Amino acid sequence: MKTKILIAGIGGVGGYFGGLLAKHFENNSQVEICFFARSQHLQEIKNHGLKIISGENIIISKPKIASDNASEIGPVDFIILATKSFDLEQALQQLKPCITAETIVLPLLNGVDSKDRINAAYPGNLVLDGCVYIVSRLTKPGVIENVGNIQTMYFGSNGVANERVLLLEQLFLAAGATATLSNNSEAIIWEKFIFISPTATATSYFNTSIGALLTNNEQFLFLNALIEEVKLIAKAKHISVAEDITEKTLNKLKALPFEATSSMHTDFINKKVKNELNALCAYVVNQGVNYNVSTPQYSKALAVLENK
Repeated sequence: MKTKILIAGIGGVGGYFGGLLAKHFENNSQVEICFFARSQHLQEIKNHGLKIISGENIIISKPKIASDNASEIGPVDFIILATKSFDLEQALQQLKPCITAETIVLPLLNGVDSKDRINAAYPGNLVLDGCVYIVSRLTKPGVIENVGNIQTMYFGSNGVANERVLLLEQLFLAAGATATLSNNSEAIIWEKFIFISPTATATSYFNTSIGALLTNNEQFLFLNALIEEVKLIAKAKHISVAEDITEKTLNKLKALPFEATSSMHTDFINKKVKNELNALCAYVVNQGVNYNVSTPQYSKALAVLENK
């Protein structure tokens, strides 16, 4: 029986992992990989394939179908959602022709509310938790460049591991992806959120790099306060995270190049109309209200960033 996988959002994350799948299963009659992409990026993929650059290694991936029309792709077994968080609802509407009652959805978006938002649109479908650690970018149409030394995916649904979910893990591993099916996926998602949310908020608020955050005392204290506030939200939601999560988070930041920054900060620099402020900053403030948890530094940052 054929397995059909759709990757929606062929940027740094979707392009990398989707590209590995498409390359490995290009001539496999039992596994069909499809890309949902747009504009010049789509045309480059159709004409020349998707180029993935990882150091000295270059691969060219050619999906079975690359299209901006979900009806052309048709029903699929799995959807790997790697759009931006602010495009999620629009993507779910556009992908309606691909989604049946049996379609399993794996979101690989920044933030921790993707699963709830997908379930709101498709309450009968199995939606997995998912997160990725990777430094990968769409550098120009048709080209993904992975510049980091880590490209790891975690996914699961807190104990739900039916045959089809296990199959997805096997397909990722066969394609050479570092993918782990976890029994504690919710905690892993939140561990990343505790890393990315304060980082995105602080770099955007101070309009500075990660290295500068760590070396400027005022900014460092603000960053630490953000980490503590989001940890309180996790605790209020009964999410079990590591006792040393603050130290782990800071160590991850210290391992990055001095001039590295967050994608949200980059969007602010580039005056993008859309950004991830709702998913990475406003979400914490709103959850603080819901759970009666004080988030003064997040609230301060949000008030400024909403007017940038």
